Amino acid sequence: MSPLLPEPASLGPDATLQTTVPPAEDRRLVRLRALGPERSHFRELIGKVGSGEHTSTGLDRQEAGVAMDLMLQGQVDDAQMGAFLIAHRIRRPHPIELSGMLDSYRRWGPVLETPGRRPLCFGVPYDGRSRTAPLLPLVALVLASDDLPVVLHGGDPMPVKFGVTLAELFESIGIPSTGLSLSDVQQRLDRHGLALTHQPDHFPLAERLVPVRDAIGKRPPVASLELLWTPHRGQHLLVSGFVHPPTETRAWQALQDCGETDLLTVKGLEGSTDLPTSRAGITARVRQGVPERILLHPRDHGITSAEVPWQSLELWRSQALAALCGEGALMPALRWNVAAYLWFAGRFERLEEALERATGLLLARSGERLRRQLLNR
Repeated sequence: MSPLLPEPASLGPDATLQTTVPPAEDRRLVRLRALGPERSHFRELIGKVGSGEHTSTGLDRQEAGVAMDLMLQGQVDDAQMGAFLIAHRIRRPHPIELSGMLDSYRRWGPVLETPGRRPLCFGVPYDGRSRTAPLLPLVALVLASDDLPVVLHGGDPMPVKFGVTLAELFESIGIPSTGLSLSDVQQRLDRHGLALTHQPDHFPLAERLVPVRDAIGKRPPVASLELLWTPHRGQHLLVSGFVHPPTETRAWQALQDCGETDLLTVKGLEGSTDLPTSRAGITARVRQGVPERILLHPRDHGITSAEVPWQSLELWRSQALAALCGEGALMPALRWNVAAYLWFAGRFERLEEALERATGLLLARSGERLRRQLLNR
């Protein structure tokens, strides 16, 4: 018998035939007992988030962490996971619930370290890009080539968008990013200042949620979690993409609760951290829980190019290789983004100085040299 459930009431020795139908409460306990302690407890947690606008109590941090633990460990069935995720999607997770889920990801996810070095850690949507040409893999290469470590994470094509992924982009320019051991990724980070953990390879517990995410057809709170989590442990600047303002404020609170002291939120292209060139870049720097809104105007720095549309992986590859050599359609946006992140990382006091450095790195083909070092490694 599960210690979480009481024994049914005893009927006593004088029970008659009319007591062969057990009371409803006893039948409920029998059914709960059949579920087992984990699934019956998870059912209670579903009730707390799925009881409607006026009766839903939400979860505290510990409960949210337990809920994510149970899902990652496969101790609940798909129907329960789907119910929990869609209920949370409809009601929207509270910051304290995201903190609890983040606790769970930190318990079970992969860990990378950079002793004595402070990297930039980016969180972008796992379901990828489908409208605008991505910049982050190229930004990461150029930054890492200038001795600024970068830590990324992602997965295979993911519902609901199934856009192009970081791993696909890196592999298209010759940098293997799947099928590596975690020690291989750590070694690449140590030697070259660049790391990408791949969920199927390095976080298979989280990968078990993907079929359920596909089945419910909407982004669950796990999708928000992927923007907040990083495999890196230690001091870093965490850069998180967002789309809607409520998502940004929830991220601030959740990450503050989890001890993140230096955070940059970016309203980037398609929810990514890629700063646009056709409009102002909306960002916020949060230090010790205090947010500061920062607007970046590319026109003020002579950058007026439109966003490059996404067309195919083959075309992106040629555009990317040209940009790493300081040429082509993606070059202005790459220069702008490299400069902004050099500035955010504290390398320069003025953005104009960072733009000069970014220009020099591209003309020197610094990122391209690093790409060649990583070919087939």
